[in-house]
Order: sequence, then structure tokens, then C-alpha cells
Amino acid sequence: MRILDRYILKSILVIFAGTIFTFAFLFILIDLFSNLQDFISKNVGLDVITQYYASFLPSIIVQTSTMACLISVLFTYSSLNAHNEIIAVRASGMNFWQITRPALVFALFVSVMVFLVNEKFVPQSSMVNQEIRDTQIKVVPSEKGKGKPIIHNLTFYGLKNRLFFIDTFDPNTNELTGITIIGHDHNQNLVEKIVALKGTWTGIAWKFYNCQITSYSSTMPNIPSGLKIAQEKLMDIKETPKDFLKQRMDIASMNLRQLHAYIKRFSGSGAIKTVNGLRVDMHQKITFPLRNFIIVLIGLPFALMSVGKRRAMTFTSIAIALVIGFLYYVSDAVGLALAKGQAVLPWEGAWLTPILFTLTALFIIFRNF
Repeated sequence: MRILDRYILKSILVIFAGTIFTFAFLFILIDLFSNLQDFISKNVGLDVITQYYASFLPSIIVQTSTMACLISVLFTYSSLNAHNEIIAVRASGMNFWQITRPALVFALFVSVMVFLVNEKFVPQSSMVNQEIRDTQIKVVPSEKGKGKPIIHNLTFYGLKNRLFFIDTFDPNTNELTGITIIGHDHNQNLVEKIVALKGTWTGIAWKFYNCQITSYSSTMPNIPSGLKIAQEKLMDIKETPKDFLKQRMDIASMNLRQLHAYIKRFSGSGAIKTVNGLRVDMHQKITFPLRNFIIVLIGLPFALMSVGKRRAMTFTSIAIALVIGFLYYVSDAVGLALAKGQAVLPWEGAWLTPILFTLTALFIIFRNF
């Protein structure tokens, strides 16, 4: 490794570590104050609080790595530019790619690490964090004299090879609305479809209202063989309200393999909108780590083109980082929204921003360097 590469890389690493630490400290401090009343009410011990916030760290690193990476790179190169070191390096015959190689390699390394952390550690740490919060920290709403929040768009894979789609679930009254249940056999062939306007828990079983049950032929897949309609009907559903909450899946807590298997279960259900949304989430899990590299690639030309005093360069770097980060996140959110709204294909919505920003970065680089 060249002396210049080591010099640049050392500066990037120091600023990156400091930025991650700052973000983590601020997050923990804000969350600590927001949950202070719960900690006191539950008399939570220091060891539990430590374990609770330690389980946050993988998610904090993943979520803040992009801005930390961009800030560290822009600060480093802006400082070099402010001291005319970039001019000296370019005068020696080095081109843009040779000068920025340490930053690009570092950003690529961070992208790989974010992908691995997101796959290996975030799902497990999220589950640990939620378990600690629910069992040892959180003051349940009944203790505060308030009702539990209503859950919207509850979707999960239940017993008897059934897929549940619930518009709303009220844990206070154990009442369901907008019920669709898809049943499959062991070969994933459709065997029944249950649609109901409303459902209530009697304490022993679920009672559905305005219920329609469609049976499908075992010899001719997906061909209806019978239809039953009932104003009220006790259902043979083993899941209790507690099971509904336990089996609820959090997409953010899944890795790619789990999400792929989850999508495969739903692929033959006919729930096109839900499956489409899950596919968008799967593509986003792939593109998410790449933003570390892409956002640095588009930020570097601005750092090398900027000129001014040292103090002004510091503020310029922060401004550039904020603007680029904001534009990337907004563009990404728009692409994902279009994909989930089925205006574009899932992969198009997830890859729209990375491709757009990569092409923009290359255009700026080749035009100015």
C-alpha cells in the first residue's frame, strides 16, 4: 500500500469510527430519556439496560454507516483540498481513480460488512431487543390506563398450511376485520379460501360473521368445487389471539434466505399486492448495503472540486453530505413506493436509485476529471 493511501485511509477510519460512535451515543441518549419512566416503573437493573442497548448496536451501525462513510470521506478529501495537497498529488500525474482509491475500497468494504451484519446479526439482535423490551422494560398499556394499539395489515403463515391476511386486529377486544385465509395442501395446491367481514374470539374459538368458504378440487387444482355462505360460523382455527401476535412476522428481522422462503410460501396464495411488497423488500435488502459505495462515489467529485479556506471546507463537506444523503434517501423512498404501488416492477423500484446515482456519479467524474 502506498504511503498516500495509508495516510488517507487512516484519516477516513478515524472520522468514520468517531461518527458512528457519535450517532450511537445520541441514539442511546435519546432513547434512554424517552424510556426513563418505564425503567423506573419496572425497576429495571443496569445489566438489563446494558443488554438492551447492546442489542441495538448492529441496527445502529447498519442504519448510520452510509452517512458516517460519506462524512468521513468528504472530510478527509476536503481537508486535503484545503491544504492544496490534492493539487500536489494531481501535479504528480495521479488521476481521479488513483487519488480516490483508498476511499472507494473503504466504501466497498463497508458495503460488504453492512450486508453481513444485516444478514447475520441484525435479525437476531432485533429479536433479543424486542424480547427484552416486551418482558422486562415496557409498561403495558393496561398499566397506563390506555388500550393497546390496533394492528393493521396483519399477515402470517399459520397452522394447517394456511396464510392469514387480516386488515385490522384489535388486541383489546380480540376482534378481526377484513379476513382472508388461504389454505393449501402439502403440495401447495389451493384447497380452500375463507373470506369474512369480521371475526371475534369467544374465549374458546373464533366466530366469523358474513363468512364465505370456497372449497377447491383436489384433482383439479385451483378449480372451485363448493361454496358455503354463513352469517355466523364458529371456525376450526387453532390460532388464539396470542398466537396471532407471536406469529406476526417482521420483515426487518428476516435475512434474505428467510424472506425468500416467506415469499415462496405466499407465491401461490393469490395475494398479489402482499407478495409484490415482499419482493420489493427482498430487492431492497440487496441494494441497501450498496448505498455506502454509491453515495461515496457521487460525493468524491464534489470534495475534490471544492476550494476554499479550511474552516469553510468543513462546513462545505457537511452540507454536501447532507444534500447528497437527503436526495438519495428521497429518491430511494420514491422508487420503493412506486414498486409497492405496482407502478413499476419490484426490482426496478429497488434498483432505480442505485443505478441513477451511479450513472450520475460517473457522468460528473468523466466530465470534470
